[in-house]
Amino acid sequence: MLKMVRAASVVAISCTLASAVLTADAGFAFGNDQSAALSASTIVVDAAQIASDQENVDRLKSGEVTTSLTQNGDIVFIPTDREQSKSEGAESDSEITNPVSSLAELVSMQDVREPLNTEERCLASAVYFESKGESLAGQLAVARVVIARSQSGRFPSTLCGVVYQKSQFSFVRGGGMPPISTGSAHWRNAVAISRIALNDSWKSPVEGALFFHARHVSPGWRLTRIGSIDNHIFYR
Repeated sequence: MLKMVRAASVVAISCTLASAVLTADAGFAFGNDQSAALSASTIVVDAAQIASDQENVDRLKSGEVTTSLTQNGDIVFIPTDREQSKSEGAESDSEITNPVSSLAELVSMQDVREPLNTEERCLASAVYFESKGESLAGQLAVARVVIARSQSGRFPSTLCGVVYQKSQFSFVRGGGMPPISTGSAHWRNAVAISRIALNDSWKSPVEGALFFHARHVSPGWRLTRIGSIDNHIFYR
């Protein structure tokens, strides 16, 4: 898990994050603890961001998202089919319309039997270890963070450089990774998601994020919170 971030300030609508637990050894509790998992299709967006972002209000009015409240007071935006099927963030004169109706359909179209080059394998490995078992949207968000880091000028310029950067991802120990079950459905999904992310053929709901951590920790990062998907909270 990434080890830099801040707690978001909340205005307009009161939202509180769940209490966090720090581990004794590495400082933060990372991994895929599903005890507090959200629905696989929900995206939680910080209320302060919503209040200051007219586009989110317009999306709500147009029916692209619906809302509900979680028990801890977070406002939850649930993308409709219309929202999931469009490519977010594209300029109006070059907006991409996906020929498929869902991310799951796009994943099923990927040929995961093709050999991976070194960079592709590094990205797929990060998706596998950070988000296997989570929603496809959550896996895509992780992949896009790695890619965004490599393009930001603030981190190593290669995908492998980002993944293996010291003290950034908890699954990297001693310059290596644990074994991967390459015959598993989790690995096939990770490969498919990585190719989709590299081809920029489906936008992440938290596009532009450079940092994330598990929902059950509170590292106190001083960064702008974009939103959360499944068990991860994303920042830029």
